[in-house]
Amino acid sequence: MTARIDIPAERPPLPRGQAFRAVGQCVVRTAGLLAQRRIRQPRSMLGVRLRFADGTCGTVYRETVSDLVPAEPCTLVVSFRLKLVRGRGHSVFRIESELNTPLFVGFRGFVSKLWLTHDEVGRYRGFYEWDGAASADSYARALWHVLALVSDRESIHYQVLPTLRRDEILADPAVLRGISGTGEWWRLVRAAPIG
Repeated sequence: MTARIDIPAERPPLPRGQAFRAVGQCVVRTAGLLAQRRIRQPRSMLGVRLRFADGTCGTVYRETVSDLVPAEPCTLVVSFRLKLVRGRGHSVFRIESELNTPLFVGFRGFVSKLWLTHDEVGRYRGFYEWDGAASADSYARALWHVLALVSDRESIHYQVLPTLRRDEILADPAVLRGISGTGEWWRLVRAAPIG
């Protein structure tokens, strides 16, 4: 039987000034993390296909990991649909997205991120592990303003899953049964290698 987990509802974005200050501080911390070689990009998850309860799928095309061991692990799922990116533009975005790394790895509590290709409706997802649900929530609310620069605003959503480790969900998506959230776009139902 799956234990009941109370998950926080998605909240509005942080005020713009507060959000951009947080992103600026993140960029500074990222420089230090990169200089100390505390960020890496393992390849073991590349090609893993994630299927969600709304019937859509995304494939892991990059993983970014810090050396932080979480005291209060949680999973964060973020989604957005880019404006004006269609066809081959998605391939260009996946290459360019490497440049976005400084916009998240320096946020307090970042542990890891799986970068997923766009799904059947053009939606991208980030599947993160974070240290602390409050830190994950603050990050997602600050990130909204950055994503709004290049995304359809109505498509930007996030779901925080307290106490659940990313790899626990990947290994057994059934741990999400009984958890209610906004929509089904975030609820993983299967993780499998391509092929």
